[in-house]
Amino acid sequence: MIKATPFDFPYDGRLMPQHTALLVIDLQEDFLSPTGYFARKGYDPSPLRAILPAVNRLIAAARAAGLAIVHTRQGYRADMADMTPYEKWRRKRAGLDGTDILLRSSPGFQIVADIEVRPEDIVVDKTCNGAFTYTDLELVLRARGITHLLFTGCATDVCVHTTLREACDRNFQCLTIADACASGDRKAHEATLYMVTVEDGVFGALADSQAVIAALSRLASETR
Repeated sequence: MIKATPFDFPYDGRLMPQHTALLVIDLQEDFLSPTGYFARKGYDPSPLRAILPAVNRLIAAARAAGLAIVHTRQGYRADMADMTPYEKWRRKRAGLDGTDILLRSSPGFQIVADIEVRPEDIVVDKTCNGAFTYTDLELVLRARGITHLLFTGCATDVCVHTTLREACDRNFQCLTIADACASGDRKAHEATLYMVTVEDGVFGALADSQAVIAALSRLASETR
């Protein structure tokens, strides 16, 4: 089991690698770059980049233990045909008109080079904050027998938490890894982590990367 709050994960003590996936949400240039979306909105992207070492350690531990690795990327079609009038209005209001930020045709759509994406990893592209909305993520997870999800990525208060809520409503068992998630807004980040633990874990459990890596290392040693 993984030492977590408000209960150790998973609740029944049955952490099985073949049924568990590590989600790496939206660690893209568009969010982490000093010229990307967050920076243009006036947020400091450095807290997002600061989690990359922890995420890489988690990916390595998850691979060694036999977990699936799922990366998500957020962005729209190059022709913006999948963008509603409201989304176009928000894009203009954010000062993104005439840029290729958050478009799938742009270099910024790609996952940052600091994160290793292997051919066997699953990559899910999305337009919404939640990775389950209008994507095949649930189909892929169900097809592979995945029932337990470990959450990392950005932003804690938006795409991570929206996906977490979607997963909980679909009865996945969820663990958020606090120091492997980040936001451009510190207060929103902290509030979101707190929300995970209310009502005895209404959105699952919360742990740090050290506890998760320790548990995954034990799993890896058992399968050798």
